[in-house]
Amino acid sequence: MDQDRYTIPSATGVDVELAIAGAGSRSYAFLIDWHIRILLTIAWFVCAAVITGGVHLFTAPPGRSSIGFMLGAVMPAAIIYFLYHPVLEVLMHGRTPGKRTAGVHIVTRGGGTPSAGALLVRNLFRLIDSAPAFYMLGLFTCLFTAQRVRIGDMAAGTLLVFDHGASVGSLAQLGALSSTSKLDPATLDVIAELLSRWSDLTAQPRAALARALLQRVDAGQDVAQLAALSSQELRERLQRLLRGREN
Repeated sequence: MDQDRYTIPSATGVDVELAIAGAGSRSYAFLIDWHIRILLTIAWFVCAAVITGGVHLFTAPPGRSSIGFMLGAVMPAAIIYFLYHPVLEVLMHGRTPGKRTAGVHIVTRGGGTPSAGALLVRNLFRLIDSAPAFYMLGLFTCLFTAQRVRIGDMAAGTLLVFDHGASVGSLAQLGALSSTSKLDPATLDVIAELLSRWSDLTAQPRAALARALLQRVDAGQDVAQLAALSSQELRERLQRLLRGREN
């Protein structure tokens, strides 16, 4: 098995192949994110300490409540540091600033976007992957597992893959759609392409293309009925086809 590629099989025969990110790309992304969260943490702590009466390292300024200082300076700084990865990965759909810079992102084993639950599980296992120090265990498993995954990925069912832009995303989407749709992959590809360019096309050409596709899917459809459909109705029918809700 090729350790640098991951193939997602499809029942229709259209397999999607993703490039696996190895330990080097992981380390590069992590170092970028680590510097960002350290800077954010220090910036919050210093600003909060100055506002409360001077810079004091993890201690309350004279005359100030230690509880208030902990709540206002230390705890938010700790939250920024420890929740940086899980929060940003959920909000950015499997990415962080470091991962984006490194050109990688997290996907499920089916090629889709991981759920918030999967991303949280993945981050909980950072405590294990970081043992005994400097992510030694995580790097070890990345070097010797088939899909270059760390323990957190094993638990969450995720992979770290190279992001080659929209083409990879569209291939993964097409593979996922093909596995649940009765339409042939070529038709699905054309429908997806038309919908992605819908707002860029003028009304008459896109309506003609939509009607031609719907007629191709079901040759027995009433031509007059198709002609009477509005642009929005045509678009909704194409979207239902992609979701496998209409044949």
